[in-house]
Amino acid sequence: MEVPVVGSSPNELAAGYADGLARVFVRVSGTREVLEQEGIEALLADAESLLLSYQYLRGETGENRLRMAFGAVGVNRALASINAPVWGANRPLTLAWVAVEDRGTRTLITDKASGTGASRQVSVIWQQAFDQAAQERGLPVALPPAKFSGDRELLSDLWGQFVNRIRKASGDLDQDIMALVRVNRSGGQWRAGWVFDGMAMDGGEESVTADSPEALAQTVINRWAERYADRYAVAAGKVAESPQVDIVLKGASSLADYGKVTKVLEGLTPVLSAGASRVKGDQLTLRVAFSGELDQLKEYIALDPRFVPLEAEPREPATASPEPKTAAPAQEPAQSASGQTEAESTEQGAEASGQSEGDSEKGGQSMFTYQPMPVDEDEAEQAFESLYQVLYYRWQSTPRISDGAGETAGESAGESAEK
Repeated sequence: MEVPVVGSSPNELAAGYADGLARVFVRVSGTREVLEQEGIEALLADAESLLLSYQYLRGETGENRLRMAFGAVGVNRALASINAPVWGANRPLTLAWVAVEDRGTRTLITDKASGTGASRQVSVIWQQAFDQAAQERGLPVALPPAKFSGDRELLSDLWGQFVNRIRKASGDLDQDIMALVRVNRSGGQWRAGWVFDGMAMDGGEESVTADSPEALAQTVINRWAERYADRYAVAAGKVAESPQVDIVLKGASSLADYGKVTKVLEGLTPVLSAGASRVKGDQLTLRVAFSGELDQLKEYIALDPRFVPLEAEPREPATASPEPKTAAPAQEPAQSASGQTEAESTEQGAEASGQSEGDSEKGGQSMFTYQPMPVDEDEAEQAFESLYQVLYYRWQSTPRISDGAGETAGESAGESAEK
């Protein structure tokens, strides 16, 4: 999370912490109404207590920004303390097909600006508007690739909101749900109307108006985020004192494997309990209750070589942040209960590549993420209802490589991690 700040005095930094935490609260709760909740002022005044790390950034032109990391567990508990809803980290990816009619010309907005002249300018303006709005709300939104920009028949169907051709063209594109959006001027304002396809959210057209492309894109994304949050956010009373995470293990197909896995996990310092919640073929899903922040748990798991992280590289989301400004040397990380240095980001690109709650705006891990893992419909629904990112590993016996002392190096490492 990055916010502009006036300077680096204690009062100026405190104002930056509160600004950053307020934005995080909106993203995590799924609604701006959280900022009107009773008790929110006290939480924002004590924002530093939820801060895991920060960095003071000085841009090339002299502007100052504060990059912060807030822990997901602490943020969730803070929201629950004021009876606010909490929307989890695994968020559906919306493939947004957006057609804009401006001065009699229709343009398909794609992930990379295409065309020439006025058409290209329109594409750039709207692409940036939707990217920024999605980033601000922590919602993964993808625009179609530029190869479709010249398909007039597709554009015509999109304007008419005829789903079949669009659905066929989207077959190879990452998505959980599609939105067919048409934008035009109406009475001196911009109007956006859209229909959803997928995730049982199909229905009639919804519409909003605003004064500018930026304001319209923000209003559209806000409406989408609130609809998803209405469906997947959990009530404050369901935010357990001990956070829980689902760990999916491929290759754990026997009772012996299950016994070894649970023994290892229960022996890790942050783990309070571990038990199987789902078995499907060679895939075992365990529900693990833990203390501290999620990155602490991941660091402990990484000590055992039998847990091999699955490296499923996600598609780069359309909400990627710009490269950060040149930074001044980092300040010392702020104190936190967990002692970790995570950073929080809106990029919904990435737990599948190792991202988790908290990282910098560019690269690293993200509090809100799209996981393009091979899961069925039921598993996807469960993932979207989870407060924390699902962790994916492959369980495998460590290689039997002799160390010359009658013991295998792999076994020694594994046993050490169990102890």
